[in-house]
Amino acid sequence: MRRAISHPVLVLVALAFASGCQDDTAAGPGVEVPSGRTLSLIDVITNAPGPKGAAARFRFLAPDLTSEDAEVAAADMQALCDLFALERTEGMVPEPQQIIISFANAAVPFGEAAPDVVQFFESFRVENGVCVWEVF
Repeated sequence: MRRAISHPVLVLVALAFASGCQDDTAAGPGVEVPSGRTLSLIDVITNAPGPKGAAARFRFLAPDLTSEDAEVAAADMQALCDLFALERTEGMVPEPQQIIISFANAAVPFGEAAPDVVQFFESFRVENGVCVWEVF
């Protein structure tokens, strides 16, 4: 069963877009996901192409994330794509060919390696108005 995302999410997105969708390691208010974990939106990046062209990356901080959380994180990422990211990509120019959701247990500047930080990434394409998981 999916839970509705609350109004504080709108504040998170407004902050992300107001910052010009650039890298910003300050985390915003919490976003609850189906597993019960509370995440913070780090940033939304739209100015770096993905493997399939234009991409919208939604990066989240998950402080208690461990390497054993991969399966649960994947389900949370699917829910975030469907219920959070998808509607926020409408009207983006260029239109994203991929939505990439990532979780990290520490804020890492975009594109930098951090071997001691647990990070998970999932990629989705939009098909018939829903997020479809892709091999990343």
